[in-house]
Amino acid sequence: VKTAEQPIGAWVAALGAKAPTPGGGAAAAVAAAIGMASGAMAAIYTTRKKDEESGAAEEARALATVLNAAAARCSEVADEDAAAYAALQATWKKDCALSDEEKAKVEADALNVQVSLLRTCHEQTAAIMTFLPRCNPNITSDAKVAVHLLAGAARAAFQTVLVNRPPASLQAELRKLLEELATLEAQVLA
Repeated sequence: VKTAEQPIGAWVAALGAKAPTPGGGAAAAVAAAIGMASGAMAAIYTTRKKDEESGAAEEARALATVLNAAAARCSEVADEDAAAYAALQATWKKDCALSDEEKAKVEADALNVQVSLLRTCHEQTAAIMTFLPRCNPNITSDAKVAVHLLAGAARAAFQTVLVNRPPASLQAELRKLLEELATLEAQVLA
């Protein structure tokens, strides 16, 4: 059953079960989806009459659309992570018939699921932070919750990236994104 089609309680129970999937990568994706949805809610509540008059409502609706689409995509990423991990596990078996080149592609695919998730978390956090000064002041806490969830999801995705032994240059790039996320997160705590 796809992640987006499961009740959250059932999905959490599956995560806590003795089964290889869903695992940490899927958990990172679901956390990101929840963060993006929280940001979308903050944006869509910034469509009051005064927001229409100031022009903030148009920006808010556009951001909410982007964040809702990204949240839906992250639910798919949770499923892609499970599939990528299953494919990776198959390469570890003694009777695996894949060539070294095919195994390397499976490994790269598994790595790329979480790399893409981390980059998306960074991109959407930046968008939320840009919007935050115009956000409905009665709901900025939800936008800030989004920032915290996305930063946490990015850190969780990075842990999965590390398991997949990324090249040093990619690891450095992602660490820089995490540092930027930490700075943004600290700004909303101030």
